[in-house]
Amino acid sequence: MAAKKRRSAGPGPSPSGQDKLISDLKQFIRTRGPGFLSDPNVSSIGIGYKEKNGKRGKELALQFTVDKKVRPEGLDELRTAEIPATIDIGGVPVPTDVVQRTYKPHFLVVAEGETPQRQKRVDPVRPGVSVGNIKVTAGTFGCIAFDRNDGSPCVLSNWHVLNGRKGELGDVVVQPGTADDSRIAMNRLGRLKRAHLGRVGDCAVSTVTDREFTRDILDLDVTPTKLGEPQIDDKVVKSGRTTGVTHGLVRRPFALVGINYGGSVGVREIECFEIGPDPRHPADGDEISLTGDSGSVWMFTTRSGRPTDVMAGLHFGGEGDGDPEDRALACFPQAVFDELKITLVPPDPESLEALTGYDPGFLAVPIGTPQLNPSIKEDAVRINGSEVIPYTHFSLALSTSRRFAVWVAWNIDGGTLKKLDRKGIGFAKDPRLPAAAQVSNELYKGRNNRLDRGHIARRADVVWGSLPEAKKANKDSFFYTNITPQMDDFNQSGRNGIWGHLEDAVFEDVRVDELKVSAFGGPVFHEDDRVFRGVKLPREFWKVLVFSESGKLKCKAFLLTQNLEVPEALELDEFRVFQVKLSEIRTRTHLRFPDAMTAADTLMVPESVEDRTPLERQSDIDWS
Repeated sequence: MAAKKRRSAGPGPSPSGQDKLISDLKQFIRTRGPGFLSDPNVSSIGIGYKEKNGKRGKELALQFTVDKKVRPEGLDELRTAEIPATIDIGGVPVPTDVVQRTYKPHFLVVAEGETPQRQKRVDPVRPGVSVGNIKVTAGTFGCIAFDRNDGSPCVLSNWHVLNGRKGELGDVVVQPGTADDSRIAMNRLGRLKRAHLGRVGDCAVSTVTDREFTRDILDLDVTPTKLGEPQIDDKVVKSGRTTGVTHGLVRRPFALVGINYGGSVGVREIECFEIGPDPRHPADGDEISLTGDSGSVWMFTTRSGRPTDVMAGLHFGGEGDGDPEDRALACFPQAVFDELKITLVPPDPESLEALTGYDPGFLAVPIGTPQLNPSIKEDAVRINGSEVIPYTHFSLALSTSRRFAVWVAWNIDGGTLKKLDRKGIGFAKDPRLPAAAQVSNELYKGRNNRLDRGHIARRADVVWGSLPEAKKANKDSFFYTNITPQMDDFNQSGRNGIWGHLEDAVFEDVRVDELKVSAFGGPVFHEDDRVFRGVKLPREFWKVLVFSESGKLKCKAFLLTQNLEVPEALELDEFRVFQVKLSEIRTRTHLRFPDAMTAADTLMVPESVEDRTPLERQSDIDWS
């Protein structure tokens, strides 16, 4: 959604010359700001009006905030440099202003006596109340947004509320946060879906799958439907967990702030804007925000203070302890929404953006994708700098030299699977990737060619979720990157087709928690694989299924091979299916799997290759 431009609520529009100066100042802060923030005494650099004796003047300035304001002779003791009186910005000498002020994230929770309503369980859940990752104390549920990829509703808040220093994608998110109510099982709201902490902001979204919700913000009674751009003196209002409804005025429309998040995270630089109190609408205790308000959304108001439906920013911090002036910090909404791939309005099914990819937080225990060993890492095709190539409900890594997937990882939601046919869907190369890195129809054409195009991630496994989402997954599964050559009797030769039905078997034979399975598979590459039409044909394939049964994580590995030893005869119709240890897959594929998978693999197999027997029927599989 495009940002809605808003003029200041002041007496009139800014002159074009000042608009250009503000634009130049923003660029200066983005490029030169980090250098100033490297000074241990400087906490931010932003745009504001020059202050004198605590009162704001009319002269635009580059405003610096410092932990401690001292005379020039005291600078050496603080190991800080003097800030020049003016700085040249595009040929214009702009005055500087130095204000004593520090900042901190608003996520620490203070002990309270009687629990306020905002810190209790609220049903249906709504913005403006307590929320948090189970590993975090508590913050504020900002608003409902919608995933651009699949259209699903999400809870918007801060990184340090929904993720935190110890968080991982897939973590459980609760309402209220654990500092307000420790009953995790009862208060489940969803799972952490995406998170970001950096220049763009302090932001995150979780799913909202376990509770009903409403979209209007508590005590503001408005639903955000548009994104705005803050300017000096714009009036804003927020509804937060700790201080409730408070009003403010935009004091600095752009700033680069360094905030210490502690631990291994340390100091992060964030582009944001600063809000001060609105004297016409004073807050209780003169505090427009306190710890626990992080994640609330600031909404633009009319001149009278009435909330509009235009979102101004995402609150994430405020003044440090002991600072005399109350200030709040907010991330720019357009940047946050672009980073998290969300929108305020439910997207039309036809406009869904693509690629959710394999979800590492799909199961109760987060399970990441396989990692390539250094020996094969440089062989991976990269997209946007990453070796992980996402599709709808699955991701993969592609070998440049072999032109097939090294691994494919996919999620199966047995509770929302759709029955879709493949009518009208053809096999295709992925246009995002080099054509030369993909084996396509030249390998399979010809009347007497017995090679079939075989899916690695089964089409039937990935067609789940909303109907538009399932249709997209159906189409994505036909990219050649998810295809390997298989004999026309491939599954039949694999002992009554057991290889192609392992995923069905786990649902039939095991009481899978939440009907969710994460699957991994791919070919095994050997140097002496047979060459056909210039392509080396894999003669082994592997598959791993990960799921929970009665809360216990289980990992089951399988190998489709001609022989557990390197065969002398390379006939492709001698396949057998073996159940093996994950460690054997790791050795054959040069992949590293998450520790949680290794710990969940409890299969005992004979050490002697000769003592191992192939799976003859589904009942031979050990699911224990």
